[in-house]
Amino acid sequence: QEKFVQFGGGSVQAGGSLRLSCAPSTYTGSRDCVGWFRQAPGNSREGVAAIDTSGENTYYADSVKGRFTVSQDSAKNTVYLAMNNLKPEDTAMYFCGVAAGSFCPKLDFHDWGKGTQVTVSS
Repeated sequence: QEKFVQFGGGSVQAGGSLRLSCAPSTYTGSRDCVGWFRQAPGNSREGVAAIDTSGENTYYADSVKGRFTVSQDSAKNTVYLAMNNLKPEDTAMYFCGVAAGSFCPKLDFHDWGKGTQVTVSS
């Protein structure tokens, strides 16, 4: 059984949009902070966005501010990442994960799922 059930991803042209979803209901640890990081081939992990699932404070990497929006539907136990005005440099594998404490605004996750590919063509 997957700890994180993730949907979304795909291939779009630059300027297009995609929405990712994550349902961490099978994760048995703390999920007070849920979000995404990404990793492109040859690159290190880069935190993207996260949400405080109780207070709904949100945090974003500077590279995606104004373009990406993280939100949640508590009734569905699902967190969403809406990605707009996508750029080729957004191409990466995106992983839904959890962070804790001061690491939420730092987008530093300690556990995550299998990930989904996002490809943006010019």
